Amino acid sequence: MPINANPEYISAEKKFSESKTDDEKLLALEEMIRFAPSHKGGENLRADLKARYKKFKERLEEKKKRGKRGKEGIKKEDMQAVFIGLTNSGKSSLISCLTNAKPIIGSYDFTTKMPVLGTMNYENVRIQLIDLPALESEYTDQGIINTADTLLVIITKISDLEKIFPFLQRAVGRKIIIFNKSDALTASEKRKVHANLSTKKYNFVIVSCKTNENIEILKKKIWESFDKIRIYTKQPGKPADKEPVILDIGAEVKDAADKIFHGFSEKIKETTITGPSSKFTNQKVGPSHRLKDKDIIEFRLKN
Repeated sequence: MPINANPEYISAEKKFSESKTDDEKLLALEEMIRFAPSHKGGENLRADLKARYKKFKERLEEKKKRGKRGKEGIKKEDMQAVFIGLTNSGKSSLISCLTNAKPIIGSYDFTTKMPVLGTMNYENVRIQLIDLPALESEYTDQGIINTADTLLVIITKISDLEKIFPFLQRAVGRKIIIFNKSDALTASEKRKVHANLSTKKYNFVIVSCKTNENIEILKKKIWESFDKIRIYTKQPGKPADKEPVILDIGAEVKDAADKIFHGFSEKIKETTITGPSSKFTNQKVGPSHRLKDKDIIEFRLKN
């Protein structure tokens, strides 16, 4: 603390020492420069503060440039789930277990420095998964966290949630709590974890990549978090397509027609449905018929 420092400077200096991010430090330095002693003895202090300010500003600009480079190629798909967690929580192992991604996996802190993309295939449905750098890392991307459809919150201790939740205050996506590395727990410890998370009414699953415990349950939970249904199209006299059309829950025949025929649904002459929403096989339905998951739909077009 400089000699003859005023209360405003002392307050700004305290803010700087308590700052956790470069943005906060930069704001505190601006205040320190503004309220620094103006007498001749404070010249060296002001010069030092301006040099530190320049250093932090350059660091922030470089981080923003890295962030832009890291986001290139991340095109948001219809269904996007994002792994978030603290360092060494096993996020990279999980995305490797669930998708085709091959992230760097290490036992040291902050292994992931850029977002890693992968595609999870669940019953012929493709879901985009993103492994973000650890929340404590300078490389994590709050923007992706805030806009993701589903947040996969990875923990290895119940207490991790207290450190993670502050990062989720502006997030709009649904949350799935994933207690990872269950292979390291005893049966008694697993029961305690299950009871704790159940009491708090979290949507959660306890998993292990080493033993594949509950991995299929996790895949199902991820799919269900999007509130979507799978509709299979079928041509007359042929089996249903293996790859489904993805629609929102509550979608009607006309919604499926618009998505499949790209606005040319008026060409449809007749529609039949086989599946959960039909009363019998090949039931003829109108455009306002509400579809259900795994319906098979067959369109007959006008000549």
